[in-house]
Amino acid sequence: MSERSFLDWPFFEARHREWAERVEQWAAAEIGGAGHPEGDLDAECRRIVAALGRAGLLEAVVPSSGAAGLDVRSICLAREILARYSGLVEVMFAMQGLGTGPITLFADADLREQILPGIRAGLKIAAFALSEPEAGSDVAAMSTTATATAEGWRLDGVKTWISNGGIADHYVVFARTGEAPGAKGISAFVVDAETPGFIIEERLEMMSPHPIATIRFDNCCVPAGRLLGRAGEGFKVAMATLDVFRTTVAAAALGFARRALDEAMRRAATRQVVGRALIEQQLIQGKIADMALDVDTSALLVYRSAWTRDVLGRRVTRESSMAKLHATEAAQRVIDEAVQIFGGLGVMRGHIAEALYRDIRALRIYEGASEVQRVIIARQTMAQLGG
Repeated sequence: MSERSFLDWPFFEARHREWAERVEQWAAAEIGGAGHPEGDLDAECRRIVAALGRAGLLEAVVPSSGAAGLDVRSICLAREILARYSGLVEVMFAMQGLGTGPITLFADADLREQILPGIRAGLKIAAFALSEPEAGSDVAAMSTTATATAEGWRLDGVKTWISNGGIADHYVVFARTGEAPGAKGISAFVVDAETPGFIIEERLEMMSPHPIATIRFDNCCVPAGRLLGRAGEGFKVAMATLDVFRTTVAAAALGFARRALDEAMRRAATRQVVGRALIEQQLIQGKIADMALDVDTSALLVYRSAWTRDVLGRRVTRESSMAKLHATEAAQRVIDEAVQIFGGLGVMRGHIAEALYRDIRALRIYEGASEVQRVIIARQTMAQLGG
């Protein structure tokens, strides 16, 4: 079991420690030491979501109590623990939350009741469709359109890099409705996968396996009741959702880093080099020290951000950006050092160090690339100076 003294930090309550133990026990029993899946990826993802639903773990990201039940510390703990065991399980857990966050936060009671129970139970799969070929971090460059009709809205355009694309039952889709220029003229909709005009354009193969696709909307009509919030509030919907889930991306990176540190220490303690354990070499001790420092610093930033949102109820734009930037970049360093400590084994396909190396890379890009996080942090920090 990984180091867990951080659970005694004042960021957590007894219920969080109980939750962490529950997730840990489930992961140890259901996942074990699994790496990247072999065989039918879609079937494996559906199996994972169903298992998470049966265990009741999806309540953390799709709470039956609505927006008040979104506890960021609980989501972070789950993502960190699941990431230590399996990147695929972690991302399937997280996407059920990201794909329903806008519904939990902004849908009316009828729409919440239509969509959320099936996803919470693991019977349905959710997706969040924001990125486009020319509009990733720059949401204002979005070109997918939603045109008002007598019955609702007609969507036309392309989204790409959509996690759960091709297997999701429901997609939260962001499109330009034109109330104002830039980010202010965007709206959010819930689109069922079987809606005519909704097309899976291409399934994309990623270095760290999980379902992802390019999707196209071609005269895709959705009812008026599938609009989330009001027309023109899509940017607000997206940012409010990311304000919850960006910190949890950092928690996933933290989980990957903890696993890498654990594996590297075990390897260094048992590998003999010229008659001595590798861990006796001061250069290796220096690596372990730097890795441990990165892990603890990331944890402090992650759980500060989560606590600030949960307890103080504040927007955590600056805190979550700091957590995501540091935790993802630090995890890349920690995992790279783990590969180095394993030597040739670390670059063998299927080895845990190699799997972690592939798992971590995308986290430095999605939900705001590291470069974007630096801009956000700088602007937020300068704004404080101005105040």
